[in-house]
Amino acid sequence: MESNKYLTFCIHNLYYGIEAVKVQELFSIPELIPIVGDNDIIGTLNLHSQVVPVIHLNWLQGHSLQHCHFHDKIIVFQWKSLPIGILVHDINEMVEIDNEIIEIQPMYGFPCDIDTEFFVGIAKVESKTIFLLDSKKLVRQPDTLITLIWDAQNQLNIMTAFDDEQQQDEEYQQLQEEFQIPNFYDMYCPCATPEERLIFRQRAIYLKQSLEDSEKTNKLIPLAVIGISHNYYGLNLELVRKFTEIDNFTPIPGCPKHIVGNMNLHGEVITLIDIWNVLNLAITPVRVGSKAVVVQVDDIIAGLPVDEVLEVVYLNPAEMTLLPNKNLNNSHYFRGIAFFQEKILNVLDLTKILTLGELVVNEQI
Repeated sequence: MESNKYLTFCIHNLYYGIEAVKVQELFSIPELIPIVGDNDIIGTLNLHSQVVPVIHLNWLQGHSLQHCHFHDKIIVFQWKSLPIGILVHDINEMVEIDNEIIEIQPMYGFPCDIDTEFFVGIAKVESKTIFLLDSKKLVRQPDTLITLIWDAQNQLNIMTAFDDEQQQDEEYQQLQEEFQIPNFYDMYCPCATPEERLIFRQRAIYLKQSLEDSEKTNKLIPLAVIGISHNYYGLNLELVRKFTEIDNFTPIPGCPKHIVGNMNLHGEVITLIDIWNVLNLAITPVRVGSKAVVVQVDDIIAGLPVDEVLEVVYLNPAEMTLLPNKNLNNSHYFRGIAFFQEKILNVLDLTKILTLGELVVNEQI
């Protein structure tokens, strides 16, 4: 039985999925360059010196565009040979769906009023109905899109011809006036606070850094950024199997204190463990609806309860430094620290935590 993995997300209480193999990057929404005109593109961003147009599924569905939010995400997927971004609200989980359960045309019709033009079908995964997007059909005006990218890339090349960041900002302001480019915040985020606007801008600056420059001397480290008690931690993305919500949870009496309990994830029993105690960190009590990251290290599979899953980043090892105090008892569980959105990102060594941290996971309790 053939199956494919889908990254699922939510917009207005409806679940959507896009083939994981098509997904190139995932990150929080940065400051966009708005696009005005009769098209499906709400704006563009500079991703590693390449223009990426961003579409909003609301427009494709014929709905009015609502304001963007600080915690919205952008999924970059491959359309032909071009990267395209799609703006979503909440990233849910990665699910594997058997092709046999995908309905091209449901027997009883679609469960809501929705434009089916952009879907390959729908699938029922447990109690959720997931609309599976056809990435080839998400671009309705390819000629207009290519022209838009060409013009935006020319403007980008003009701005990046200046080495100084201030000169680039001045050039962008001139281009805004010349081409009557509207302000991102006026159009999409009128309620953004000054602090949020600063972070929107910092995200944009971070994303435009060239991958080629970083890869000349170092291999970038893919990290899943999670939040615990308003602190940021990085997990090696290669060890992450799923991002999910805990929709069922069974505590286990008499087990070691790091064993939180079990959850059933699509028929597989996953043990939830508290690694934060090993790191001398406090965690919010686990309950149904909490988020978790399912990881695998060798034959150890475990779910790590977290407060939030933020995004995926690619870290240059040169930007990571060792912990300032090597005398800490748990310092060997950290690969180092880096800066992320003006906060410290603690990069964890999951392999050491799960194999050397005296955390029994797979044994019968």
